[in-house]
Amino acid sequence: MHFLTDVGGLAWAARQLAGRPVAWHPAPAGPAALAAAARSLRLDAVVLDSYTLDPASGPALRADGRVVLAVVDGDPRGAVADLYVDQNLDAELAAVDLPPGAVRLAGLRYCLLRGDVRRLRPDRAPGTATATAATTGTPRVLGFFGGTDAYAAAPVLTRLLLNTGAPLAATIVGATGPIRAALHELRPAAGQRLRVVAPTDDLARLMAEADLVVGASGTSAWELLCLGRPAALVWVVDNQRLGYDRLVHRGLVAGLGRLADLATEPVAARATATLRSLLTDPLRRAGLADRAWAAVDGDGVRRVAAELLRRVAPERVPG
Repeated sequence: MHFLTDVGGLAWAARQLAGRPVAWHPAPAGPAALAAAARSLRLDAVVLDSYTLDPASGPALRADGRVVLAVVDGDPRGAVADLYVDQNLDAELAAVDLPPGAVRLAGLRYCLLRGDVRRLRPDRAPGTATATAATTGTPRVLGFFGGTDAYAAAPVLTRLLLNTGAPLAATIVGATGPIRAALHELRPAAGQRLRVVAPTDDLARLMAEADLVVGASGTSAWELLCLGRPAALVWVVDNQRLGYDRLVHRGLVAGLGRLADLATEPVAARATATLRSLLTDPLRRAGLADRAWAAVDGDGVRRVAAELLRRVAPERVPG
């Protein structure tokens, strides 16, 4: 296996790649260079996952005999592939035009989750046990807003958490130095503890141990569902809105609204009330946990890999 990628200078992403038994190569500059790299590395299949990749990349690889899998988010945006994976909630309900012979794997059954998340998934719905244990303890809260937190959501949501006045023990991931500095300026009330950490390779364990996770809607939501974690989410950018609305409507997460709107008093007050309810009501958290756990079974990687293998080496697919 080979990664051909640019990690954008993110140290945590570089650590993740360095810690895996795969070769890491610079991102090729353009479709022709990508096809040449695949040829040089003797790749049978290539997975494309990018909002900015040239749409000609898929045709160039397919013309050279490679099987192409494209990870998409709703609209394929011109990507041409043999397999498409859209792991969004209810994605299977949408009608999408595909190239002849192409297959689309859509919906939460095909969530591509990291191994360290899948290994921590509880064997059974965690809600009742979580509620029972939480009635006598201070809720453990994790705040995580993506690898870069480009819109500085962490200080905004942490302030709302502290404004609830409810007891909590919060660990907040600050993606950058300025964000961590802003977090350190916040003052917890009596009965509240606040720990600020830099991006960590131990995030999956922190999620699995949290009684409540506060974050932004996006692909990390599927990890929270798989782990059966009660979550309260905001949406930050437009392409998160549809997934956020569906998650909230299904009762899989609690909704806090749009990040930008939290600057207004009525929206901030509603979000603070939602957080206070979650912090003080273990049964509400338990209901979210059970519905979340039932929505994502963590087996999407196997399903996608089997479908890809059918295209590359059908004789190696069991059954």
